[in-house]
Amino acid sequence: MAWEGSDRRAQLPPDWARRQAACIKDAGGRCEQILPSGARCPRPATDADHKSDPLNHDDLQALCRTHHNRKTGIEAQQGKARKGSWTREPEAHPGRRRAP
Repeated sequence: MAWEGSDRRAQLPPDWARRQAACIKDAGGRCEQILPSGARCPRPATDADHKSDPLNHDDLQALCRTHHNRKTGIEAQQGKARKGSWTREPEAHPGRRRAP
């Protein structure tokens, strides 16, 4: 995730490092993402991820960097889609007259 300009880190509890370490330990140090084959991802877990509600710091899953980045990217795209377009209509040049 691009943390520049984000206040997400400030929303994490003061004991986030402990929670993250406990989540990864509880997962046996392995990513909990289920692959299309039905098998669990074999990669080492590097991140604790909020399963659904980003403010519920008790509902976490351990993910590898690849799966965490993929999930975060999808969530970011969905958030942008909900907010609508970030573009606006171009403004007319200030020296150009509009047609009557």
